[in-house]
Amino acid sequence: MSYEMKPLTCNPGALSGLSEKIIVSHYENNYGGAVKRLNAIEQELAELDWATAPVFVVNGLKREELIASNSMILHELYFDSLGASPASAGLLAQLQQDFGGMAQWAAQFAAMGKAQGGGSGWVLLAWSARDNKLINTWASDHTCNLAGATPILALDMYEHSYHMDFGAKAAAYVEAFMNNLNLAAASSKLAALKGA
Repeated sequence: MSYEMKPLTCNPGALSGLSEKIIVSHYENNYGGAVKRLNAIEQELAELDWATAPVFVVNGLKREELIASNSMILHELYFDSLGASPASAGLLAQLQQDFGGMAQWAAQFAAMGKAQGGGSGWVLLAWSARDNKLINTWASDHTCNLAGATPILALDMYEHSYHMDFGAKAAAYVEAFMNNLNLAAASSKLAALKGA
């Protein structure tokens, strides 16, 4: 299968505190790079002789496939997460039930992002079907997430997502991201997962 970049879902010129330049660069270079990388890995896997390939080659390619796939998917979710729109009543009720309210959820989510400053990874708001609730979780190296949970909102904490605008001030970037949340998109994703 050949993967293609999805159109940018946020309006990079309409985001408060995040420059159009950084959003477009992030989309074209980091997201675009993940898509290109995944296609190259898929091609290598298609040409692999599975019966004779050394185990370290199989292991390496499958690991890189996971990293590139999740990088592509999480970047798509990240851009979906930007756009300053309100939460639905359903999302607000779920945040109230699972975190004690919107403010409590946002404080925890932002704190997790700030804690990753200078490092790399993702902060994710995810629906755990097993526990029937929303959770804040993190993903390092594009590969870690609670098994069975589906992210509905993503904050990219790799330096490429903020360094151009904020330098080493990761906390300022997190605040700008939080001021641009597309909670309508997260609301729709949650409703679909819950079958509502």
